[in-house]
Amino acid sequence: MEPLDVRAIMEIIPHRYPFLLVDRVLELEEGRRIVALKNVTFNEPFFQGHFPGNPIMPGVLVVEAMAQAGAVLLLHSRPESRGKVVYFAGIDKAKFRRPVVPGDSVRLQVEVLKLRSRTCLMRGEAYVGEQLVAEAEIFSSMGDAA
Repeated sequence: MEPLDVRAIMEIIPHRYPFLLVDRVLELEEGRRIVALKNVTFNEPFFQGHFPGNPIMPGVLVVEAMAQAGAVLLLHSRPESRGKVVYFAGIDKAKFRRPVVPGDSVRLQVEVLKLRSRTCLMRGEAYVGEQLVAEAEIFSSMGDAA
């Protein structure tokens, strides 16, 4: 698989600035796993208030980035699902191990644990370098776009 750039990602999921949190897909095993990148810059809009003088990417946005990578995996793996939207249905076992700060390149690794026709349980991990910074189990459902 050729890496997917941000333009290809935007053809798969509906997210746009300032909420598109996946910049590149490095690996994708259809229906199984994905490895993607989020490059964190000081220009991210959430840094204005989180926190002035000590910018930290909110943990919920790290989980959102994992979920978006998972959505790319699900929608790319099922061409018949193009035009659908993957929604959060639950989050479990979320842990945040260290802050993500400007200049970090976050590697998002998401694997499918259980897949049904309209629902999926995935495990996501986020790394900066070799250090695990966050992890979670993400339950999602697929629906029609509005």
